[in-house]
Amino acid sequence: MNNNDDALPLDADILAAIGAAQAPADAAQDAAVGRVRSRLMQRIAAVATPQHVSVPAGDTGWHRFLPGIERKVLYERDGVMSYLLKLAPRAVLPAHRHPMDEECVVLQGTLRVGELVLPAGSFHLAHRELPHDDITTEEGAVIYLRGSAPKAEDLV
Repeated sequence: MNNNDDALPLDADILAAIGAAQAPADAAQDAAVGRVRSRLMQRIAAVATPQHVSVPAGDTGWHRFLPGIERKVLYERDGVMSYLLKLAPRAVLPAHRHPMDEECVVLQGTLRVGELVLPAGSFHLAHRELPHDDITTEEGAVIYLRGSAPKAEDLV
């Protein structure tokens, strides 16, 4: 780069203003900026909140999935589904595979995947294309799942 003023990307007064803006501010100014930012974000959030997806708890939205098993779809987009399964006592979800990874959280009851015992609060990840054993429960269970929408052809 040469010493010619025309080679500078910005005028000197603009560079000075940028430098001043980057200088450390005092605590009072930081607090004021924080309050303005907080108020602005609260207003943006208030407008955005109705655009989010919410599904109320309760008995509505459940549909028979298999004998002794009901499903409540929470959200589905681009082939990925978030849903709840409610398994009655001694219900069986037959062995199956997943075309994509599937995440499972046991919300209520105890779930068995073959010999694996998963009490409430447990997490289970079924890897893509790997089959797993029958899913059963003695006392009933409610589970949250996120993965591909279940299809009959995925049963083993």
